[in-house]
Amino acid sequence: MRVRQALLLIGGKGTRLGAQTASTPKPLIEIAPGLRFLDVLLEQFARHAFVDIILLAGHLGEQAEALYQGRRVGEACVSVVREPAPAGTGGALSYAADRLDPWFAMANGDSLFDINLRALAAGPLSGFVGRLALRTVPSAARYGAVDVEGDRIAAFHEKSPGHGAAGLINAGVYLLSRAVLERVRIPSSLEHDIFPELAQAGLLRGQRFDGFFLDMGLPETLAQAVREVPRRRFRPAAFLDRDGVLNADSGYAHRPESLAWIEGAREAVLSLNEAGYFVFVVTNQAGVARGYYSEADVAAFHGRMQDDLAEIGAHVDAFYYCPFHPEAQIERYRQAEHPDRKPNPGMLLRAMREWPVRPAGSFLIGDRQTDLEAARGAGVPAYLFAGGDLRATAAQALREQSR
Repeated sequence: MRVRQALLLIGGKGTRLGAQTASTPKPLIEIAPGLRFLDVLLEQFARHAFVDIILLAGHLGEQAEALYQGRRVGEACVSVVREPAPAGTGGALSYAADRLDPWFAMANGDSLFDINLRALAAGPLSGFVGRLALRTVPSAARYGAVDVEGDRIAAFHEKSPGHGAAGLINAGVYLLSRAVLERVRIPSSLEHDIFPELAQAGLLRGQRFDGFFLDMGLPETLAQAVREVPRRRFRPAAFLDRDGVLNADSGYAHRPESLAWIEGAREAVLSLNEAGYFVFVVTNQAGVARGYYSEADVAAFHGRMQDDLAEIGAHVDAFYYCPFHPEAQIERYRQAEHPDRKPNPGMLLRAMREWPVRPAGSFLIGDRQTDLEAARGAGVPAYLFAGGDLRATAAQALREQSR
């Protein structure tokens, strides 16, 4: 099952930031011209294939509502739920009770943990109510430490300002079952009330990650966010052809139930995710132009791909497809030389405009000369996949582009 929903907690007053949050909610502070801290989090969850993102707003929530209600970020739709009065992080969750999926991701809106979010939501979802992303930090004093026994969270320790030892902390990103609502009170805190109860009952799991972590709740860490987060958005991209590279090319593949993965394809995508790459699918879909299937069918096929990838903790950041063809049976798709149709590089160039792609280290994997020509037109190296296990080709590309 792919977890599709994510909730971001953006209701705190941010009093430690003083005058900066008197008139602006902390996650809405700009860290670069036109870029709010919250924008980075929305981009992160949207590219990890969460399509329903709910902002739980409190302090100055009307600003979040005016800016984000109904906004689309990639394939994700954003909505805002405002709490009528401060109710703690647990209480804030209760106000979205009628919107919750059986399982959902949740994160603090004032911290960034650059991890593969799909890995947190992968695997069997039974035997626990919550799974927390954990990270070792040089000093756990500001956060409070977490004790684990295997993957089970055994206990939490309060913050101890005088104790600067390294420790494992709750990094503010969670996978939760809707059953957590059974323990929520108004007001209540997930971190201080609900999670310790779940840990004591043996219903809380932890998963360790090592990605970049930043809580921007102090003046010095907000300054760090301004210095570091905008440039950290930029990362190399792996452009992957679809038919014949990711899935078997059976001739105009479009039925979700007929999806057949190339050997090692899902694992190859996971390896690219774990390496910190954007993963973009770039595919000609002339079957739309010929009237064999619709663009809605293409979207359904890609949705099935995301579902299957999610099973192993992998994802595609965005799908780009070209439905145009010079001999289209459907007139609106008939175009002699569409810039997106490979061998033209339009889809790659569009991805580079729409996402913070770092060209250095980027590459394409395709199975036809038209793919390689598109890569050349976009100025990125290309690798020809001649069959077999896609993991080997992806590993080669990663090795050579990281030199």
